[in-house]
Amino acid sequence: MNLHTHFTKITSKSTHFNTISISQNPKTHHHHQHFCTKSSTVHLPLYKPHRKISQLIKIPETKPISTTTTTTSSDILRLLDCLGFPVPDALYISLIKECTELLDVNEAVLLHAHVMNNRCNKPRLGLLNRIMIMFISCGCIQNARQVFDEMSKRDFNSWAIMIAGYADNGDYEEVINLFADPKLQYILYSCSSFPVSWVFVCVLKACGKILNLTLGKQIHGWLIKSGYSDDVFVSSSLISFYGKIGAYEDGDLVFNGMSCSRNVVVWTARISNNCKEENYRQVLDVFKEMGKEGVRKNSFTFASVLSACAKISDDGNCGEQVHANAIKLGLASNSYVQCGLVNMYGKFGLINDAKRVFNVNESNRNHACWNAMLISFVQNGCLIEAIKFLYQMKAAGMQPQELWLDKLRSLCGSEILES
Repeated sequence: MNLHTHFTKITSKSTHFNTISISQNPKTHHHHQHFCTKSSTVHLPLYKPHRKISQLIKIPETKPISTTTTTTSSDILRLLDCLGFPVPDALYISLIKECTELLDVNEAVLLHAHVMNNRCNKPRLGLLNRIMIMFISCGCIQNARQVFDEMSKRDFNSWAIMIAGYADNGDYEEVINLFADPKLQYILYSCSSFPVSWVFVCVLKACGKILNLTLGKQIHGWLIKSGYSDDVFVSSSLISFYGKIGAYEDGDLVFNGMSCSRNVVVWTARISNNCKEENYRQVLDVFKEMGKEGVRKNSFTFASVLSACAKISDDGNCGEQVHANAIKLGLASNSYVQCGLVNMYGKFGLINDAKRVFNVNESNRNHACWNAMLISFVQNGCLIEAIKFLYQMKAAGMQPQELWLDKLRSLCGSEILES
């Protein structure tokens, strides 16, 4: 059975996750009881890995116990082994949490090996789930998958952790494959108390990235039948998904069909879709409507609206109004908003305004903001200022975009500029 057929079969069922309980569901048999646990709520402290490691990390060589003031988790475990003391789960959990926060790959691998090799009984499911979170946080997706594949039992949390890990790692095909697995579908069908909305957020993100409109629409239909279509996070993900696919009208239908209160994420998702559709006047209309509804805008809202203002031929008038609104809300110095303002003013030749915005928050300027200022100088023929600005960028450790560096070289009629 292929993936689309599988989802068609699922979505044809009259499934209501919010009304089915373990005791009420006639399809929940005794030998499947381990799928549905009472402690179904999961909080995933997934830390952004400092690097992503594609291959399986093997157990590193054991080092002597540290004699410095810094003691590692492997030091503690070896000391307990030498003393002949058993390691309780509470200590393992504490050490796993420490490795997760420190993103220490080698210690994570050693800790996992100790859990698996130094116990009379198999580790509990909750402990294995925490180990998967630790590996994913360290960027070791293959190690996490090895733990997942070797588990004799998996609950909803196990599947959710791997789906979140693959989504963060950019492996969107694997997100879909895991979500479509019949074992996970059985869990979703059988149990009512799982916080599934954020899992659907990951899956819809995957559908948008691989441009799978058919599958995304089937998931949308399933969400409606399951009672999750009014969840604000799911709704914002649906709007973003339809925007990435280019099905903007479907995104508007989701937005207009929401019966619950729309938050800033939902409004910003719609504004972003209008930008992608190049319907820039509509962006301003939605922005004004958002204000009338009393929804407080965030930095991402302003960044999207300012990108639309830069495309409207009104000499920057609407951009100035949006700038005033950002100042009123205390967001004008935000790096995303600052970059949008510099870009917008530069597009209309308002270099002094762009420079004024650029100089507002020197400590918080990001790489994009520096390049936006350089582009503004080059686009408006301010070549001497652009060259001087290059020295500022170099002093600040910022790398100019090669495209605009080449453009500046060409305009200057030489190749004396060095990146």
